[in-house]
Amino acid sequence: MSGVWTQVALAGIWGGLVAVERKAFLQAMFSRPLVAATVMGALLDDVPAGLFVGMLLELFHLGGANLGASLPDHDTLSATGTSAAAATMAMASGASSTPALWSLAVLLFVGLGRVGLWLDRRLERYAARLARKALASAEAGQLTRAMRQNLWGVWPHFAVFGLLTSVCALAGFLLGPWLEGLPGPVLRGLAWAYPAMASVSAAIAARGSHAKRASLYAGLGAGAVCLSVLVLLLKERL
Repeated sequence: MSGVWTQVALAGIWGGLVAVERKAFLQAMFSRPLVAATVMGALLDDVPAGLFVGMLLELFHLGGANLGASLPDHDTLSATGTSAAAATMAMASGASSTPALWSLAVLLFVGLGRVGLWLDRRLERYAARLARKALASAEAGQLTRAMRQNLWGVWPHFAVFGLLTSVCALAGFLLGPWLEGLPGPVLRGLAWAYPAMASVSAAIAARGSHAKRASLYAGLGAGAVCLSVLVLLLKERL
């Protein structure tokens, strides 16, 4: 049981750190879904889960940009929460990390991007109030107090997003034993859902690039992969 809480704590620490890196510290792209999820997988001893979940979500969120007052979905929370859940589900079920688990984790936790956006907006208001107070303190010559007030604006991101990532990791542990009871056809369907979701994510990324005929190529690529998955599923039934 202590191993479970260790993994949950590791997931929360990394989730909190990259949430801070995304907004206030370093900003060296460690918070991008591919990097954040892959490192999460490495921390939880399931690199494939982190890598493949991160690759799918990187494509899905590739068109989002945090510019000025425009806040996109919180791709970092989506990546860390989903990859943590995928890794801990595999660990709890005693099975190897498979596309079926990755698909299930994405379906269950991809909505975290919207949750993170909602939280981000509220934390921005709190940080803006502290920034005004810090500016007033600096103008009054209270530099130490101003620095402390600025730092207090960072900690809520670490605490809130770290806690949510830990909850996702714990949810994965709780869902793991339940997966053993899923019928074989359901697991096969989830396994085939992964390449279909990846192709749609790639299409979204291509569409967001605004390249010439991007929509056409994106639609053809996504359609080809989805059609291939459908044909293979039908062949299995025959």
